[in-house]
Amino acid sequence: MFDYPEFDVNGWLTLCEMGGKNAEMLMTIKVKRFKENETIEVFDEICETAFLIQRGNAEISWNGKTEKMVRCDPFEKKPYCLHVPRKTKVSITATEGTEILVQQTDNERDFEPVFYTPGMCLYQEFGKGQWGGTGHRICSTLFDYDNAPYSNMVLGEVFNQPGKWSSYPPHHHPQPEVYYYQFDKPQGFGACFIGDNVFKSTQGSVACITDGNDHQQVVAPGYEMCYVWMIRHLENDPWYKTTRFYAPEHEWLTKEN
Repeated sequence: MFDYPEFDVNGWLTLCEMGGKNAEMLMTIKVKRFKENETIEVFDEICETAFLIQRGNAEISWNGKTEKMVRCDPFEKKPYCLHVPRKTKVSITATEGTEILVQQTDNERDFEPVFYTPGMCLYQEFGKGQWGGTGHRICSTLFDYDNAPYSNMVLGEVFNQPGKWSSYPPHHHPQPEVYYYQFDKPQGFGACFIGDNVFKSTQGSVACITDGNDHQQVVAPGYEMCYVWMIRHLENDPWYKTTRFYAPEHEWLTKEN
């Protein structure tokens, strides 16, 4: 499933919803576009929630604490993200036009909130010498099973270098995954492969990937593509970094430099 959603009159862009749009993703994921000095409050009885700033300047408060989230755009590669358990009230006030991605899913575990800062997030460069350099990408994982085993979610960012591929070779995994795309220039574009279907990825588009569908990405020369990638762990089957089932006809690529 691939979609080109639009912001509604209240500044919300809906990628998927538990029990609603793209319900098979088992997550609610939205992007909030704030007006200057706008404030929102988020409180959920059953869902853990992550707040990842995409661009702008905001203050975020929870449990008597307040932190600043400032980011020019995703390509600054300086993420701020608050991750809280259910029943935690969060208030966000934007001091300028700001966009924040909100990721949620049900979780009965309680855990201490974590405020991720750029110094806590490692960006790793891969693929410069892979397949003649065509697999060049920069990746960061904010949290997954390794550092947040109490969570039912995974959250990270991939930066597809111009003209290159990522999420490659073609592979799949049982856990549902969502990609939210941004480009360093608004006219930038790429291609998203889901199973036997190919979609044009553009600014603000979203891919919803289900079990059994091989998926891979490529971006046009001249444009850097960022996609926030979000996975929902399955009960008794969490996603690990090694959870990849390669398409048999392309598996030989995993042995090539």
